[in-house]
Amino acid sequence: MSSIRKKAIAGLRVGDVFSVSREFTQADVNRYADISRDYNPVHFDARFTDAKGFEGPICHGLLVAGMISEIGGQIGWLASEMRFQFKKPIYFGDRIVCELVITEIDDKGRAAATAQYRNQHGIVVMEAFLKGILPGSKEKQVMAAMAAEGDPSNPIE
Repeated sequence: MSSIRKKAIAGLRVGDVFSVSREFTQADVNRYADISRDYNPVHFDARFTDAKGFEGPICHGLLVAGMISEIGGQIGWLASEMRFQFKKPIYFGDRIVCELVITEIDDKGRAAATAQYRNQHGIVVMEAFLKGILPGSKEKQVMAAMAAEGDPSNPIE
């Protein structure tokens, strides 16, 4: 079971920080294009990216933005709003670290968070703001039972 899931079961607080990292590949972009049907040439054709002034084909912004889904999924966060600011291109082979910070939690479990995405050079390539609903006591009890069963639907450790 992931450390993020363990923290969610124990209870979340304002100021909690969660981090995940991932390297993005051309295969990831190809799979995402097949799912999203986004075949923009900026993701596939060096001539097009050269004309745009990029170093080569870039990853889909929403593919990379989806890293917060790993964190949110481990928490059991039910998203109600997400905003992204795409600052720099992300190239195949870039290793991105997404760091999410919980900034607000009200008495009904509604929460807000910010996220920063940095590449392997420490450059901020994306920022995000999100709102949603955290698991309540009943949901945390279910998550604890799932954890006691080995969390069979969650392959992330």
